[in-house]
Amino acid sequence: MPVTVEPVRTDTVPVFREGIGNVQALYSVTAHSQIDGRLTSVDFTEGEIVRKGAVLARIDPVVYQAQYDQAVAKKAQDVATLANARLDLQRYVSLAKTNAGPQQQADQQAATVAQLEAQVKSDQAAIENAKAYLDYCVIFAPFEGRVGLRQVDPGNVVHAADSNGIVLLTQIRPITVVFTLPQRDLPTVAAALARGKAAVQVLDSNRGVLASGTLQTIDNQIDVTTGTIKLKALFANDDDKLWPGQFVSARVVVDTFVDAKVVPAAAIRRGPNGTFVYAVDAESRAVVRPVEVLLEDEARAVIGRGIDSGATVVTVGFAQLADRRPVQIVAGEPLAKTSASPSPEAAVSEDEGPRARGSEPHKRRRKDGEPPPQRRKDGTREAQQ
Repeated sequence: MPVTVEPVRTDTVPVFREGIGNVQALYSVTAHSQIDGRLTSVDFTEGEIVRKGAVLARIDPVVYQAQYDQAVAKKAQDVATLANARLDLQRYVSLAKTNAGPQQQADQQAATVAQLEAQVKSDQAAIENAKAYLDYCVIFAPFEGRVGLRQVDPGNVVHAADSNGIVLLTQIRPITVVFTLPQRDLPTVAAALARGKAAVQVLDSNRGVLASGTLQTIDNQIDVTTGTIKLKALFANDDDKLWPGQFVSARVVVDTFVDAKVVPAAAIRRGPNGTFVYAVDAESRAVVRPVEVLLEDEARAVIGRGIDSGATVVTVGFAQLADRRPVQIVAGEPLAKTSASPSPEAAVSEDEGPRARGSEPHKRRRKDGEPPPQRRKDGTREAQQ
């Protein structure tokens, strides 16, 4: 029987737990106006990366600048009044000590000084309040991130109660992925996280690794409606392959087999007594070997017991294979090309019957008394009746 074989290799194989989830920005904020006023400018380009503290928009500050100046002037007035009241207090206290003036007048003046001191503090608070409103006229980026589409154009009047805001700012470097796993995987994943930072990979549509990161945390409760647990992983995302809101498949590495015996998944067969493989011995015979499969995916399987590294196992050609049956190894050639049709030398026609390899084509014998076939004018023989 022609078969295709592969050797049993030794490799380091990670153990994964896979789930689905969504990409989420590490931080996300909608830039709102904290005051009412006319939007004078928008200082960003849609889709660009802005630094922390960069100016996003400006609001007309005329009214708020006037309120601030008024508060500063009021404080200056009260400070001058306080200074004069303190001088009067010194005079009244000196007169009261020599009985040249009433003590009551000195006490009243001390109360007036205390009132003016409180007024100055109130003026300072009013200045800080006016300064805050004046600062609200400039909207800054609270962190580094990517700005989205502009929600309002310059010249419009914005309000603190507006729901849409001015622009959405998201931090995508780094970025997070929140995905779910069945609750049965919780002990395994928790143990992997306790040992250190567990690696997490995001897969693309072709099952390739799109991005690699680390597991950050496990949610503090299981969803009772789905029986799943949420996990959050962090990714550097320097190449911007992950985008907020993106639907992805993610897998976390919970363990690693070191120096594991690996065979192609196609070599694993299943029977009434469990899993087994066909190994090819030194006499080119297929030998059934019961094996223990520790891990298997669509591409390869990890063998625990039953076969040694370096052995040869059959991967293609199981149709008529049996224990101790001789095989012909066809390395790197599909089985269909070997067994789909017999070779020209071994081909036997139903009309011709068997003949020796390399002999002349078989001719039908004439019966006794049968005349030889007559040739036509074109040189061909007439068909025998």
